Amino acid sequence: MITFPEALEFCDRLADAASKAISELVDTSEAFETVYVGADGTDTKLIDDVSEQAILRVLREDGRSMRVLTEEFGEVKIGEDPEFSIVLDPLDGTYNVANGIPIYSISIAVGMPDVSSFYFGYVRNLANGDTFHAGTGEGAYFNGRKIKPSDNSVLGSFCVSLYGYRRHVERTIDLCKAVRRIRIFGSVALELCYVAAGRIDAFVDVRGSLRLVDVAAGKLIIEEAGGMVTDGDGCPLKLKGNIINPYFMVASNGHLHSDILKLIGR
Repeated sequence: MITFPEALEFCDRLADAASKAISELVDTSEAFETVYVGADGTDTKLIDDVSEQAILRVLREDGRSMRVLTEEFGEVKIGEDPEFSIVLDPLDGTYNVANGIPIYSISIAVGMPDVSSFYFGYVRNLANGDTFHAGTGEGAYFNGRKIKPSDNSVLGSFCVSLYGYRRHVERTIDLCKAVRRIRIFGSVALELCYVAAGRIDAFVDVRGSLRLVDVAAGKLIIEEAGGMVTDGDGCPLKLKGNIINPYFMVASNGHLHSDILKLIGR
């Protein structure tokens, strides 16, 4: 287990490496070229691979033993007896970065070697350097300032990040009618942090396609900020130690969480 200050410095180094590695690919067609199918079963684009490779180099040079779960390569063990685990999405928002949309991030969760729990979460918008982090019992922070969710308790004025298009759209209709604004930014890790910081009031994903690497860091950041995170049935969201299991997710400022669940009820 590494300390709160150590984890922050560690994640800063990883984010710096990723930012530098992808800089020449931002807003290029080359960035979005498929190079292989990742461990999660989705296409890995060139810029995803470049970011992940840069991060893995830093991790191998670090000298500590760790277990690394990544979106692209799956599981990588560094050293013989892992001291901690890293759950990593090297680039969340690949379409955005390839098309010059400045909303794309790196997401890192640090936890126990068996990935049974996480005690540090980190998300940085690689387009502008905005950084969110949280530690268990330490609160949540945006660029070094402590954050908390919004105090909004009127559903009709809610701004919600909502993923449920195409074949899932029927489940989202009632919620769309009930709230004031809908936003989809294309980087789930950042959107979860926006809930934690009170920039939006809730995040809802009814697709059942989120993975551990998408939500591990953001979940901790929201909870440490004082927000609420559940699955689609209102039960505590239990993250399992692999990148294959899909999740439904509802995150909010906590004031009208049950109302949101009723509106998307299966």
